[in-house]
Amino acid sequence: MSLDQLVIMGVLVAASIIGLAFIIERGLALRQSKVMPPEVRSAAETCRGADDLAMMRRICQQHPSPLARLLLLTDRNRHLPRAENASGLETAARHEVSRLERGLVILEIVVGIAPLLGLVGTVYGLISLFAALGASGSVGDNTAMSRGIAIALESTLLGLLTAIPSLVAWSYYSKKVETMAIEMASLCEDFLRQLYHHDDTNELAAEPTERSS
Repeated sequence: MSLDQLVIMGVLVAASIIGLAFIIERGLALRQSKVMPPEVRSAAETCRGADDLAMMRRICQQHPSPLARLLLLTDRNRHLPRAENASGLETAARHEVSRLERGLVILEIVVGIAPLLGLVGTVYGLISLFAALGASGSVGDNTAMSRGIAIALESTLLGLLTAIPSLVAWSYYSKKVETMAIEMASLCEDFLRQLYHHDDTNELAAEPTERSS
């Protein structure tokens, strides 16, 4: 195996290691319990009054996560008009989704370059093989022919073995991020509705008292 082929194989091995590392890292980062802890989700769904709101704040602070940060932001901006609060929440949600998708770009790159690098290694190996056979004139040397083809095809095999798991992981994680983004948006929208419903109710309840005084 020539130095050039070693370089190509080395790049493929490095790509496979990087792909595996990001598959594991995203698998840990995109766990349901890490993105949307059950405690935070339950607190948001059952928040119906001031006492529940205070408890929800404590739970969100105890379980830092994308969902908890969005809920706390919505609560901090409750003094703003509902439209402004919703707009700020939407911007923050896009940032959180972007953070969840951070490692998926690397997997997408690995999926794209691994087969191409394997093909480059194959073509280069075959070119080197036939160049050597042409120079020596030993066309009937089956051993040299078999060795050269085996070396060339190893590049293709390694490229496919690198790309296929990365492609599966990238497709699965992308769909998972999309699903969790929709669930978080739904939870935050319901919480926002409840938050301003409570404020409107309190204002309406306070009006008769002010008039009677």
